[in-house]
Amino acid sequence: MQISGNAVLITGGGSGIGRGLAEALHAEGNQIIIAGRRKELLDQTVAANPGMKSAILDIGNADAIQSFTEKLTKDYPPLNVVIQNAGIMKPETLKSGVVADAEATIATNLLGPIRLTAALLPHLLKQPKAAIMTVSSGLAFVPLAITPTYCATKAAIHSYTQSLRYQLRDTGVQVLELIPPYVQTGLTGPKHASDPNAMPLTDYIAETMKILKTSPDATEICVERVKPQRLAEANGVYDGFFNKFNDAMAAAATERWQGQ
Repeated sequence: MQISGNAVLITGGGSGIGRGLAEALHAEGNQIIIAGRRKELLDQTVAANPGMKSAILDIGNADAIQSFTEKLTKDYPPLNVVIQNAGIMKPETLKSGVVADAEATIATNLLGPIRLTAALLPHLLKQPKAAIMTVSSGLAFVPLAITPTYCATKAAIHSYTQSLRYQLRDTGVQVLELIPPYVQTGLTGPKHASDPNAMPLTDYIAETMKILKTSPDATEICVERVKPQRLAEANGVYDGFFNKFNDAMAAAATERWQGQ
């Protein structure tokens, strides 16, 4: 992906990895449009980054995507890069039989990016150079059992991205997958943002930008910290890694969500 001179839409761009990428790419001379559900976060980000733009989008709302896309492409005709970053992550007790959180997670994390990609592709295919970046997770490859649907949606995004890349192989649209490790963000609440076991957000963004600059043809953007998860199965250590990882994370994850 070319690192500058783009018009970039970033969903979930008002906080966390989305905001970090928005600010880093903005500094490289790109036109940035951040989208999300929470206007106050979008406004704060835009105020801190003169020239950045914002748009309200609930990506889990299927009815909102087509009208959003029509207005977006009308307001920003040069739009040529989409970063599908919006997502939610909730713990689930599967024995409870409750599926409301699972359904909301699927609508936001999986159906949302699929619907938005479908709506934007006709526009992107007209651009001389374009890119779609999906954001999956190391949890797509070694799931955290306390958040089963989140992990399942990220595994599905990984699979979908591979198919999308293959189908667009003869077009001018590059398809990339960003695969973060556990990063200090507010994804699951305030404790997540300060967890010393997570990778600092600034470090993650810096390493990600270095990869994008030095490996413009990369299909998967993996910082060093996520590689043990990404490669656990290929390295023949999956079962042991899965059990050790979940045993270590269970108590910490339970404590992190308490009271949130």
